[in-house]
Amino acid sequence: MSTVRIPPVLRETVGGARTVDAVGATVAAVLDDLFARHPALRDRVTDEGQLSRFVNVYVNDRDVRYREGLDTPVGPDDTVILLPAMAGGSR
Repeated sequence: MSTVRIPPVLRETVGGARTVDAVGATVAAVLDDLFARHPALRDRVTDEGQLSRFVNVYVNDRDVRYREGLDTPVGPDDTVILLPAMAGGSR
């Protein structure tokens, strides 16, 4: 079972947890498992059924966009990180 690190901005969707265990051989499968158990998270990280372009996903600190995308393999000892883009502030 891999570990998914949840950033503070998304923790409300997983009951406040910093990390959540999930199963799956690929990033897509891990996300499917995660969304099945935490449906509110799906709405926060997907857009029309696809991973939002404003959410970065890492496996063991390596951006999946530079690997195999959602088909990136995930092993039982791997850590998946969801990292939504942050913007805003004041002048």
